[in-house]
Amino acid sequence: MITTGGGTGTGNGTERSEGSPDAVVHLYQELRRRGVSSLGEVGAQLRLSPEEYERCRCELTDLGLIVPTNPAQHGARGELRAGGGSGGGGGRPRESGGAGGEAGDGDTVAVIDPEIALLRLLHREREQLREHLDEADRAYDTLETLAGAFLRAGSLTRADADVELLSDYRRIQQVLEDITDVIQHSLASMHLTSLRREVGERVLSRDRRQIENGVRVRAMYSEQACVSPEVAEHLRRRVEAGVEVRIASAVPMPLIIADEQFAVVPVDPAEPAAGAVLARGPALVRSYLALYEHCWHTALPYGDGSAPDLGGDGLSEQQRAALSMLASGMKDEKIARGLGVSLRTVSRMLSELMQEMGATSRFEAGVRAYRLGWVD
Repeated sequence: MITTGGGTGTGNGTERSEGSPDAVVHLYQELRRRGVSSLGEVGAQLRLSPEEYERCRCELTDLGLIVPTNPAQHGARGELRAGGGSGGGGGRPRESGGAGGEAGDGDTVAVIDPEIALLRLLHREREQLREHLDEADRAYDTLETLAGAFLRAGSLTRADADVELLSDYRRIQQVLEDITDVIQHSLASMHLTSLRREVGERVLSRDRRQIENGVRVRAMYSEQACVSPEVAEHLRRRVEAGVEVRIASAVPMPLIIADEQFAVVPVDPAEPAAGAVLARGPALVRSYLALYEHCWHTALPYGDGSAPDLGGDGLSEQQRAALSMLASGMKDEKIARGLGVSLRTVSRMLSELMQEMGATSRFEAGVRAYRLGWVD
């Protein structure tokens, strides 16, 4: 076994160390004992297998503990990594006539002290880290330039205004995610119908994150959307999370306003599938915010026990009248004239009622309303 400090082991100092987990240490210690010497020769004397020799050579080179001393033949330190110091037979070290002989000149290496190798390694890692940071800075500058006024809340001036039509559902969801990620001060929303369970969980998670960041979160729901126990539980959890929730007898349309800079509104309130409009800039958003504030002040805080006059079925008088006329076979135009409202309002109202009853047609909605005793 080879010993440290220049001593030799039993026999001629070439006892086999193949498979030893300390092979790298043994090779390094023997090289250090000899000084400048042939890597292949020392590897052969230690009787390292080709695989063990290759592993030791790569590890010592990567750690900077050995360097080639013949640049004319090796070219660079990386040449050792490529296998320049190994002989034939799949990397088995070739026999050499000695450290200074011609057979050993091609893979002659010098040993580096561990302290120096460590300093060089740290310097190399620091340079690589500096390069990565420079790349990150360049990428950030590029993204910041491209984003411009589109991603930074508060970056739009009072005169800036921009409108984008969103027709794809996935694009709408991505826009909502992007907006909620850049909110700094306030988020206001109004909802016509209840949310699906999985969407509700995502909303709650977003609520908690924004409130923790100091954002004021407000949400307004139509009273018709709050009749189910599932919705009531969702609203209770939102209130517990710190969201200000109010209930209105009528909500004109779905709406989301962020930081007085972004507003997402439907293209057609009576047809949710038609898409949405993203409005950017205070010049546009202020009008939507004024509408929201009016609805907010006329709505009631959730859970205070106050509510408009509703029947035992939770319907307002206007909704009950619309269902009654629908059950009698009236067309939407005649219902609108009878209620004194627009055709669009009737379409939206009946669409909400159909959704609540699970009806797929107006005729089915009228039949179900009659069977439930909601209409005479």
